[in-house]
Amino acid sequence: MRALLQLDDHLAGRIDEVAVRYDNNSVHVKHRLMQYHDFFVERIKPGEWVLDIGCGNGAVAWSMATRAGAIVTGIDLHAENIAVARKLFPHKNLTFIQGDALQELPPGQFDTIVISNVLEHIEHRIEFVKTTQERVKPRRWLIRVPMFNRHWFVPMRKELGMSFFSDQTHYTEYTQQSFEEELEAAGLAITYQQINWGEIWAEATSNA
Repeated sequence: MRALLQLDDHLAGRIDEVAVRYDNNSVHVKHRLMQYHDFFVERIKPGEWVLDIGCGNGAVAWSMATRAGAIVTGIDLHAENIAVARKLFPHKNLTFIQGDALQELPPGQFDTIVISNVLEHIEHRIEFVKTTQERVKPRRWLIRVPMFNRHWFVPMRKELGMSFFSDQTHYTEYTQQSFEEELEAAGLAITYQQINWGEIWAEATSNA
């Protein structure tokens, strides 16, 4: 079992490499197939100011700017991601900046914070959410996170003492209960939640 799961890791990595090139636009094909951009776009109104933390290559930010008419600032820790975002998605309503959102947030006030498959990469998540809410004062958060109980492989890997996160840089992966408890501890109240593709997609507001 261990050997087969290690082979699965190798294959998954290769599949991801090919999936980024599949549509010939440097964006992983999962963006199109999962249609998760719709979750964000449908909840944002024209003219809203949106902060996309951990924006990656800018694909979600682009959708929010072009389809929802939002004014979007995307921030990402990795300079190579920002370079790709600026190349692929130039738009008058889009600004991409390289920086560490854990240390320095962009100036200004934003209506909505988007954090799509990012929260699980943060070690001190509760403190981060509390600090960001206090500084930015958004009306809502739109959040997407991976689930621990997305597949039976995950607890099997844990039982075998193998790495069981879907990404080696994750600090956690969630059950519905652990996600709800963490957001409550961070001072957020979930106003909408759905489970798709082994992920939680949620809208939350400050409970202060």
